[in-house]
Amino acid sequence: MRRVGLLLAAGAASLLWSAAFAADMPLAPPPYVPPPAADFGGWYLRGDIGFSNQRVKNIAMADGRNAALVSLDQSTAFDSAGIFGVGIGYQFNNWFRGDITGQYRGNSNFKGTDLLTYPAGGGVIGNGINNYNATKSEWLVMANGYVDLGTWWCVTPFIGAGVGMANVTIANYTDTGSVNNNGNGFGTFPSYASAPSASKWNFAWAAHAGLAYHVNPGLTLELAYSYVNLGSGTTGAVSDYTGFTRGVPMQFHDITSHDVKLGVRWDLSSPPVYAPPLVTKG
Repeated sequence: MRRVGLLLAAGAASLLWSAAFAADMPLAPPPYVPPPAADFGGWYLRGDIGFSNQRVKNIAMADGRNAALVSLDQSTAFDSAGIFGVGIGYQFNNWFRGDITGQYRGNSNFKGTDLLTYPAGGGVIGNGINNYNATKSEWLVMANGYVDLGTWWCVTPFIGAGVGMANVTIANYTDTGSVNNNGNGFGTFPSYASAPSASKWNFAWAAHAGLAYHVNPGLTLELAYSYVNLGSGTTGAVSDYTGFTRGVPMQFHDITSHDVKLGVRWDLSSPPVYAPPLVTKG
C-alpha cells in the first residue's frame, strides 16, 4: 500500500508541474482561415481605344426641296475612325457592373453619290449627279450596364447595353456634280454647293458584347464589340455655286456604327498584389 501511495503522489506532483509549466507558456495563435469571397466588388477606372465602322441611312436637304427629285441611287460610305474613351464604374456583385463613359470619336471622311432624275421644260426629263464629301466626328457620353456570364480560365464573356447623348459634328461639306437641263435649253453644266460645319446633340444608345481577361485581381483586359446608334447629323446652311445661301442644312439621317474596342479596367478596391521581400546573401 505504501508503494501505491508513493506512485499516486508522484503522479499528482507530475500533473501539477505540467499545469504550472503550461500556464507560463504563451498561447499559440489559431490557424489562419481566409475569409470567404465577398459577393460584391467596388469602384474601377477604365480606358478604351478602338475603331468605328459607320453607316448613314440617307442624306437630304432639311426643307424637303429635293422631294421633287427622284433618286435613282444614293450610295454613301464613311472611312473608319479612331475611338478613345475613359470611364468610371462600380462592380455591384460577381455578375453585374455598371459604368459611365466618355468617348471622342475621331474625324471620319464621308463620301456619297446621288444619281437623280427630275422634270425639265417641255416635259423632258432632266438628270444629274451629286458627289458629296464631308467629315464627321462625335463626343459620346453613356451610362452602361453589363452582365458577366461566368468565368472560365480567367476569361469572362459579358453582354450589356447603354444610353446617353452624342454630339455629332459635320464639317467640310461639299456637293460637286453636273446637271443636264437641256429641256430648258441650258444643256449640261457643273454644279457646286458647300456648307459650314455644325454640331447637334442626339439621344444615343448602344448594345455591347465581349470577353474580359483577368490578369490579376486589380487588372482586367477587355476585347469588346458595340453597336451604337448616334442619331442624326447636320451641316450649316448650304450655299450653291453662285454663293446663294438656301438657308437650310443638309441632314445625315440615322447614323450607326459597329465598333471594336480594346479596354483596360483597374479595380480600385483590390489590395495590391503581394510580393515577397527581397533577400540578399553575403
